[in-house]
Amino acid sequence: MEELTKTEERVMQIIWKLKRCFVKDVIDALPDDPKPPYNTISSVVRLLEKKGYLDYKAYGKTYEYFPAITKAEYRKQFFKKMISGYFDDSVGSLVSFMVKEEQLSKEDMDKIRDIINKNK
Repeated sequence: MEELTKTEERVMQIIWKLKRCFVKDVIDALPDDPKPPYNTISSVVRLLEKKGYLDYKAYGKTYEYFPAITKAEYRKQFFKKMISGYFDDSVGSLVSFMVKEEQLSKEDMDKIRDIINKNK
């Protein structure tokens, strides 16, 4: 699937949350003030549909949109690309980065150890 722009991802996050919606619902859910123009969000939604992230049901000239890909599927795709592009396909490098740069708490590291031990 094509990569999402920041704006597309932001709109997609809202649609995952709403599950089914019209463009107006997306605009209402945006925290922006003033709200973006209807045509702008409508264009973003149509791009998401064209990229395969959304599907829709037509009611005459009105369209109800819903995710064609789950948030979990997108997350998996996103992390694979991130690990490949930034950590040389090494999950160990990612974890090392998180420990060093993000200053994980002892509790976070214990949770990571528990997850690793459960999946051995």
